[in-house]
Amino acid sequence: MKATFGAGCFWGVEAVFKELEGVISTQVGYMGGTLAHPTYEQVCTNETGHAEVVEIKYNPLRISYEDLLEVFWNSHNPTSLNRQGEDRGSQYRSAIFFHDAEQEKTAHASKEKKGVEGTFKKPIVTEISRASEFYRAEEYHQNYFEKNGVAACSI
Repeated sequence: MKATFGAGCFWGVEAVFKELEGVISTQVGYMGGTLAHPTYEQVCTNETGHAEVVEIKYNPLRISYEDLLEVFWNSHNPTSLNRQGEDRGSQYRSAIFFHDAEQEKTAHASKEKKGVEGTFKKPIVTEISRASEFYRAEEYHQNYFEKNGVAACSI
């Protein structure tokens, strides 16, 4: 199974998800924009419409989509429009890109539950959209923290 999330800088998002039991693999890239095969530099202009995302392949017998959504909600601020920490721009938006009708239903229910529970003090601005073409980011972005001996983003 596959899940795709945007939750700010994709380096940190990938690091969170890749450590979960049941996650088979992760890769970072771009989704939700208008330009085919965008580069990081193009995405950073805020003109392509892409979000920085992590694509997760997971074993649903070991971890559920609901569990992945819970990690998603807890790993970033879904009330901040086009911003996570000091990172600003539409590529840092909070987004769930669903791959099938069941994921769509589950994502909407999860978002509504978080809103009703009052988990966040402000309204949730997370976009929920059908997954479009995934464009793998440049190789130096893949497993960035691991390759560079960094533990987390410095915000």
